[in-house]
Amino acid sequence: MAEDSQLHASSNEDFLLSRLRDWRAAREAEMHSDLSDEAVETPDPRALDLVLRVGELLLASGESTEVVSESMLSLSVAFELPRSEASVTFTAITLSTHPGGDHPPITGERVVRRRTLDYFRVNELHALVQDAALGAVELEGAIARLRAIKRARPPYPHWLIVTGFGLIASSASLMVGGQWIVAAAAFVATVLGDRTSAFLARRGVAEFYQMTAATMVASSIGVALLWASDQMDLGLQAGAIITGNIMALLPGRPLVASLQEGISGSYVSGMARLLEVFLTLGAIITGVGAVAYTAVRLGVDVTLDNLPTVGTGVEFPVLLGAAGIAMTFAVSLTVPPRMLPWIGTMGVMIWVIYASVRSLLDAPPILGTAAGAVVIGVVGHALARRTRRPVLPY
Repeated sequence: MAEDSQLHASSNEDFLLSRLRDWRAAREAEMHSDLSDEAVETPDPRALDLVLRVGELLLASGESTEVVSESMLSLSVAFELPRSEASVTFTAITLSTHPGGDHPPITGERVVRRRTLDYFRVNELHALVQDAALGAVELEGAIARLRAIKRARPPYPHWLIVTGFGLIASSASLMVGGQWIVAAAAFVATVLGDRTSAFLARRGVAEFYQMTAATMVASSIGVALLWASDQMDLGLQAGAIITGNIMALLPGRPLVASLQEGISGSYVSGMARLLEVFLTLGAIITGVGAVAYTAVRLGVDVTLDNLPTVGTGVEFPVLLGAAGIAMTFAVSLTVPPRMLPWIGTMGVMIWVIYASVRSLLDAPPILGTAAGAVVIGVVGHALARRTRRPVLPY
């Protein structure tokens, strides 16, 4: 169709949501103009099920509610589900279609009970939605592709994802001045904390207590190394272990998602995600506070002077830590491997901008952070348009 060719030709110029909205508006007008009250075919239930399952997997993998809703509506039009409406919240997905005539509306719902950030699946699902919008895949093929995406193994083995999570803490420790031995200890502490959290998760323990336990395990190792450094006069920045562990556990992605939801008008989902952020922060504070209080009671010298701070240096270990945080965080989110070099470069770019703004303009940390966020947002959208991939992983 002419609309399909126009959509394909503009793929390098417009954002994904804008392209899908324009294409869908043209198709919906065509579908509704042909719709009569005399002869109406009942929509294919397989198409309804496909749209619901794609939306469920997108939401469970970390995509925003706005993008999930747009993807579901585009699939509904692609597979001729008339007069469709999608409602997406933080945990539930509803799709309703009205055939017209004497047929009653048909409504389906899916509930997301467990969310695991998986940008590999997000990328594959977006490709499926775009191919369906272009008419490059039929319903049977789309169903088969969805099954393959759900069964597909992540691009990294499980042990590498766990290792990447530990390397986030190691990279953060290097950035705040921790020595290599401290970075190694931060790696071990964070991996042990993560395995403790996984152990509790398998036994049905609430996520708040999982996070608290993980933080306590890692903080205990940091305090133990701090005590050993003081006793043996090693001069180690052992507090960097705690800093690195907190960096690995901070809910950065949920915070960004909550702001995205609010800006797009999804206030209920935005508030739910923001509550998730506060609960995670509360768990981290509880774990670190409990360990710090116990350490002080046992006579360990835990003071603000022992805690490392982030400066504005651009030395090689600092830049290595910045790239390491970005790339290892991407691995923990199963971002496709071909995107990792770009992500590492962007991690260094963020730090250089932050350090430059603070050093050259004598600006407070919040301005340096804002400058880095704005620049990386623009670069991320540009890379998404160039590579025809969703902007979320960047």
